[in-house]
Amino acid sequence: MTDLATRVAPARAPLGPVRRAAPALLGYAAVRALGLVVLAVWSAARCKSGYTLLTARWDALWYTRVAHLGYGYEVRLPNGDLHSNLAFFPLLPWLERLLHACGPLSYADAGLVVSLLASLAAAGGIFAVAERVYGARAGLYAVLLWAVLPVGIVQSMAYSESLFTALAAWSLYAVLTGRWVAAGTLAALAGLTRPVGLAVVAAVWAAGLVSFVRDRSARGAHGARDDECAPSPASSARAGRVQSASSAHNTARALPLASHAPALPGAPPSLRRALGLLIAPLGTAGYVLWVGHRTGKGLFGYLDVQAGWRNGFDGGYAFARFAVGKLTSFPSALVGLGLIAGVALLVRLYLAGVRQRQPLPLLVYTGVVLALALCASSYFGSKPRLLMPAFPLLLPLARALARTRRSRSVLTVAGVAVASAIYGAFWLNGSGPP
Repeated sequence: MTDLATRVAPARAPLGPVRRAAPALLGYAAVRALGLVVLAVWSAARCKSGYTLLTARWDALWYTRVAHLGYGYEVRLPNGDLHSNLAFFPLLPWLERLLHACGPLSYADAGLVVSLLASLAAAGGIFAVAERVYGARAGLYAVLLWAVLPVGIVQSMAYSESLFTALAAWSLYAVLTGRWVAAGTLAALAGLTRPVGLAVVAAVWAAGLVSFVRDRSARGAHGARDDECAPSPASSARAGRVQSASSAHNTARALPLASHAPALPGAPPSLRRALGLLIAPLGTAGYVLWVGHRTGKGLFGYLDVQAGWRNGFDGGYAFARFAVGKLTSFPSALVGLGLIAGVALLVRLYLAGVRQRQPLPLLVYTGVVLALALCASSYFGSKPRLLMPAFPLLLPLARALARTRRSRSVLTVAGVAVASAIYGAFWLNGSGPP
C-alpha cells in the first residue's frame, strides 16, 4: 500500500528551495512570536518571568546541569525513586556547552538559542517532506499546523523536541531523495537527542530493506528475460540500451533523486545505502551502551535509569487505566473523554496517511513515535509533547487545508494560533512540567 516513490506537484517555474520554503518559515516565525508575546504578558500578570519558564524549569534544568557539570547527578526522592541525569541524551547539552564556550551565553541562554534555531530547521524539514509528498501549499500548512499545536510553546523552550524533530524531518527527507549517508548520519544524531530516535532508525532501515529487495527483484527479472529471449548479436546492443534506460527509470522511482546524493559521489548506490544503514543506529546504541557501562549493568543499564523515573513500556496499560479512571467522577470524566477522543483522532490521522499512500518511511516513523508515546508508562502530562515529533500525522490535515479556499484556511489557522498561544501561556504557568 505504500511506496518510497512520492507524488510530486505539477511542474512550475523553478524556484530555489529557500524561496519555496520562505512563506512557511515566515508563517512559522509569526506563530511562534505570537506565542512568546502572549506568554510574556500572561507571565507578567502572574508576577513570573516568561524567560525563566522557557529556560530554567523541569527538563531544561536537567539539560543545563549536564552541559555544565556532566553526567553523574542524581536525586533521591522521598518515595525512594532515583532520578539520574543519565536519562537525558547528550546532543542538546553538548550544543549548549559549545555555544557557552564560544561566546558570552549562559548554558540556559545557549539552550534557548539552540531550541529557537532548531525549531526553524524543523519547520524547514517538515516543509521539505510535505512538499515532496503533497506539494508546496500542503507544505506551508503542514508547517503552520505544527506551529499551532496546543503544546507548540515547547518548540520555543530549552527542551530537545525541536532539535529532535529537525533531525528526524531532514533524515526522512534524505531517505525520500535517496541520500542514504545523510539519512543515516541525521538518524544517528537524532538517536543522540532522544530515546525516540529509534523511530528514525526504524524508518531508515525499513526504507533501505525495501530498496534492497526491489533491487534484487529488478536484477532477477532482468536476468530472467535475458535468458529467455537470447537476442541476436545485432539486436543485443539495441536491447541493452532500452533495458538500461528502463532499469534506470525503475531505480529512480524506487529511490527518488538517488543520483543526486552528495555523499561518496564515486561510490555505487548500494554501498551508500549500506553505509547509511550502518550509521543510523550508532547514536542510540552508543549512548545506551555507554550508560550500561557507566552503571555497570550492561545492556539493561539505561532501562534501570528510566525505571528510576518510573518510565517503562507496558503496551499502554498504565495510560489506558489512567484515562478510564478519569471517567468515574465529574468533571474529571471530561478529561477522560478528551483523552480517549485524542487517541482516536491520532489513530484516524495515521490511518488517513495509510489510505493516502504516504511513503513507507513516514508511516514507519510515525507508527513508532505513536507506540513509544502512547504505550509508555511515563508521566501522563508529558504525552502531548512526546507526540509533537510525529509531524506526518498533520499531512492529511495540511492536504485538506491546501484544497480549501485560501481565505477560509488562513482564518482557520489564525484562530487556532491564537487559541494555541493562550493555552501555551496558561499551561506553562501551571504547576506541573510539560
